[in-house]
Amino acid sequence: MFNWSKDKTDLKKLQKQYCRLMKSAYNLAIKNKEKSDRLHDEANQILAEIKKIEHQ
Repeated sequence: MFNWSKDKTDLKKLQKQYCRLMKSAYNLAIKNKEKSDRLHDEANQILAEIKKIEHQ
């Protein structure tokens, strides 16, 4: 039972981190394409973790 609540909080943290990274990548896209791409790749890795947690 406690594990479920922990998974929810981890999921919320990952979702916030994903959202923050995507916003940063979007804002940097005009100024620095390489850094934007790196942030986008990191966000995609977090998205994969989010999907893994949701399917458990």
